[in-house]
Amino acid sequence: MTLYTFRKDSRNRSNCYDDCARAWPPFVAPASTREKGALGIIERKDGTRQWTLNGQPLYFWAGDTAKGDITGHGVGGVWDAARD
Repeated sequence: MTLYTFRKDSRNRSNCYDDCARAWPPFVAPASTREKGALGIIERKDGTRQWTLNGQPLYFWAGDTAKGDITGHGVGGVWDAARD
């Protein structure tokens, strides 16, 4: 599934919680996972770990239903498909 970044996030900090996180689920990093290259991990305020790309937290979009969907790109003018 496509991963997205949120323009209202700051570097290594998510600002997407509650209703936002229900529509835009964070890309959760398991406890045993380690950072590698441009892929980092942050701790969310609820204690879960979330993947980042170059410091930008990564999310899925509930509106994408099939592999290759990018229907979240541009939503509200604040969501972008992640790019390296």
